[in-house]
Amino acid sequence: MTDTSQLRLLPWRSPDGKPCYLSSSNPHSRFSRLADEMEEEQIECGNAVLEGAQEVLADEAAGEVALRFALRHALMSLRDVLLVAYSRGQRLPDPGEPLTD
Repeated sequence: MTDTSQLRLLPWRSPDGKPCYLSSSNPHSRFSRLADEMEEEQIECGNAVLEGAQEVLADEAAGEVALRFALRHALMSLRDVLLVAYSRGQRLPDPGEPLTD
């Protein structure tokens, strides 16, 4: 098994559904910037899905299909945003370690 403690968890998965990691300590590398951009898009998409789901829930005439659609997309967005949060959390410095410049 590969040690992933020094790797960046990326905001996408392999074709077979496995996590993808980046082996680079350079936050300005091409893939790091691409991952940052994708994380921002996922967060923006999550906000849009949240607004849409709130509208569907507020519509008392919304049927089962609309509710299922809203819930399905809300779950997908939640999964993406949680992955972003986890990935960013892994990159935070350990609170017990002194900060370096």
